[in-house]
Amino acid sequence: MPERKILTDIAPQTWEHPADRAALNALRAIPAFDDVIRKIAAFFGERGLRQLFLANAVRVGPTQRPQLDRLLTEVLATFDWAERPQLYVTQSPTINAAAIGFDKPFIIVNSATIEHLNEDEQRAILAHEVAHIISGHVLYRTVALIIMTVGLSSLPFVAAAVLFPIQMALFEWYRKSELSSDRGALMAVQDPRAVMMTFLKLAGGPDHGDAIDLDAFIAQAKEYETQGDVVDKVWQIINAVFRDHPFHTVRAGELQRWIDAGAYDKALAGEYLRRSDAPPSAADVGRDMNEAAQYYGDQAKAAVGKLGDVLGRAKDAFDDAFKGGRR
Repeated sequence: MPERKILTDIAPQTWEHPADRAALNALRAIPAFDDVIRKIAAFFGERGLRQLFLANAVRVGPTQRPQLDRLLTEVLATFDWAERPQLYVTQSPTINAAAIGFDKPFIIVNSATIEHLNEDEQRAILAHEVAHIISGHVLYRTVALIIMTVGLSSLPFVAAAVLFPIQMALFEWYRKSELSSDRGALMAVQDPRAVMMTFLKLAGGPDHGDAIDLDAFIAQAKEYETQGDVVDKVWQIINAVFRDHPFHTVRAGELQRWIDAGAYDKALAGEYLRRSDAPPSAADVGRDMNEAAQYYGDQAKAAVGKLGDVLGRAKDAFDDAFKGGRR
């Protein structure tokens, strides 16, 4: 493939999903949220956090998995990001990775990621995590990971009843932040099919000697978004409530929509916000809310349209049955 373009001074707002920013603004508005975050961070601290997540992991470097170390170097260079996070590999049969930390973020990659993904797909995984770091997601995502890892009952300094609504809102934002970093991964990899193939393997595993069809998976992603009635849409929401990641078909569909809108090509051509020119996050709250409202509004309109179709079909079926009964 052509040499990847260096995205000089690129600001994370270039790839951040409006639903991510709006969900985070809503999360910060929850009473006691900041207090809970401070208490969790103080309870574990940076050293305790590293003990929790790095008890059984190997640090990557020039002589320890040098190929993976090189991929991280390339990702950082593409993002024009000077702060190099430490990288670790931990033994796990699940394809996954995470960026974790309070003051000094680090990245953990599961060994299955190296086993089952090719070089470009591994690059996408690393770029996804670096995008989280550049976007400033890591503090809140780390708190979410702590809650998922140790559970509510292990946090004695706050009642579970108080933490539960924060947990739900945190998980909602956590999922939306994945959509932002998927875009960031694409900006660093600069190969849409490589990123989409990563989603396919996350959803269904590697080929294991059999054929896998990326185009069929992309069509499946589109079908998941557009097919089904309102009941299906409700179940899609319910099924996602306690998940830490969106469904991989949803991620593929969201990324394809961003590509189709032309935003990816414009950014790759150099039409992106620079970090040196980026406004503070607070200045964008109104815009974030408007963009997210548009995003959710479009989804709601589609659901209402489905409801109208369902009701119309039900009415036609009833009329036909009633006419038949009269005959």
